[in-house]
Amino acid sequence: MDSHLIATPEQHEHERQAVALTQHPIVKEAYERVRESWLAAAKPGPDARRCFESAFEEVMFSAAIWSSNQDPLRPKVICITRLAHSLGDLQIPGSRWGIDNPDSIYRVIPISGDERYVIRGRVAERRMTENYFTLWQENMNTVDVLNGKDLVLDSDRRFEISVDSEPANGRPNHVRSAPEAHEFYIRDVMLDWAKDEPNEITIERLGDPPGTPARTEDEQAELTASYMLRFAEFTQKISRGMTSSPANKFGLPHSADKGGALRKQVYIGGNFRLDEDETMVIDVSDGGAEYFVVPTGNIWGTTFDIANRTSSLNKAQSLPNDDGSYTFVLSRQDPGVHNWVDPCGMGEGILTLRMAEFPGGRPNEDLEARSRVVKFSNLRDELPDETKWLSPSERALQLADRAAAYRRRLPES
Repeated sequence: MDSHLIATPEQHEHERQAVALTQHPIVKEAYERVRESWLAAAKPGPDARRCFESAFEEVMFSAAIWSSNQDPLRPKVICITRLAHSLGDLQIPGSRWGIDNPDSIYRVIPISGDERYVIRGRVAERRMTENYFTLWQENMNTVDVLNGKDLVLDSDRRFEISVDSEPANGRPNHVRSAPEAHEFYIRDVMLDWAKDEPNEITIERLGDPPGTPARTEDEQAELTASYMLRFAEFTQKISRGMTSSPANKFGLPHSADKGGALRKQVYIGGNFRLDEDETMVIDVSDGGAEYFVVPTGNIWGTTFDIANRTSSLNKAQSLPNDDGSYTFVLSRQDPGVHNWVDPCGMGEGILTLRMAEFPGGRPNEDLEARSRVVKFSNLRDELPDETKWLSPSERALQLADRAAAYRRRLPES
C-alpha cells in the first residue's frame, strides 16, 4: 500500500494518531456533550434515530481527522472522508460528514497566508471530469480556486502549484493566497469508479523551519473538541435547510462558493419520506453537465452504504432515457430498475443532486429535477418504455461491480 495515492503511510499514521486522540479526556467529554445536545435539538424520528449512533461516530471522527491537520507550519495532505477500515488490529472509524459526495475523494492541506508553499503532484493518464483545488478561509468561503483541468503539466504529467500572496507574474498553476487563507480543500471526483484515479499530491512549505512548537496533546484535544461542536452545528444547519421544504419535493437549483459549496456546481436539494409501498420517481435533465450525482443520506450528514448498495448514482453509473434525460426510482424495496436509488431501508432522509462541468461554465436552460410519489404497484406504468429492468442476477452483478470499483480507493478492505 506504500504506493497507493490515498492509503499512504502518512495517511495511516494520521489515522492512528486520530484514534488515540479520541481517547483524550477532553475529547471524550466533548463526544458525550455534543451527542446529547444534537439529539435533543434534532428530535429525530425512528428511522433517523436508528442510524444516529453510527453516523455520529463518523462525524466526530472526521472532526478528529480534520482538526489534527491544522498546523500550517507542518502541513500534511490528508484524506478526511473515508469509510471504516482496519490497520492491522486497529479499527479506524469512517469519517464522512457534511452530506459527503460518494464520488469525491476529499483532501485538506492547512495553509497560512503568511507562508509560501509548493504543491507537487501528478495526474493520471485518464483525466478526471471534475477536480478542484479550492483555497478557503476559516469559514469555508473561497479565497481562490484552481480548476484541475487547467493544470499545466510536464511531459510526465507532473505539475507544481505555487501558493503565496503574490500575483502569478507569469507563473503557471498559481493560487494566490491572502491573510485570511486557512486551508486547501481538494476535490478529486471519481466519475467512473473502476477507471478514474485521483491525483498524486504532496505539499512543501518553503522558508525557514517552524519557529514555534507544535500543539501539545491538551491543545490539540481542545481544538478537536471545538471541531466536534462545529461539525454538529454545521450539519444541523444543512439538514434544517433540506428538511424545511415539503417531503418528496425539490427546491430550485442554486450555486455558491461559500459554506463549503463548490463554485460553478449546481445543487438541488430536498428530503424524502416514503412508506414501504411508495416510490419517488425523479426525472432529471442535467443542463448539459458532464457530471452529476444523485446521493441519499441522513439528517446527521452521512451518506448511506455507498460501496455495496446503489444509495447514490452518478452519470456514469446511470442509464439515460432515449431523449437524454434520466429517470431514477427511490424506494425502500428493490423496484427492479437499473436506476434504483437505494435508501438502505430508510423511510426518510436527504437527497442532494449535484451537477457540474457545464459547457461554457453555465447550465443549459433545461436544467431541472422533478419528483413525484408513485405507488410501488403502479411503478411500471409511470416509467419510460425504454427503462432498463434488472433480474436478481443482474442486480447482484451491478452491486458486485460497484463494490469492487469502490475498493480501489479503500485497499485496506
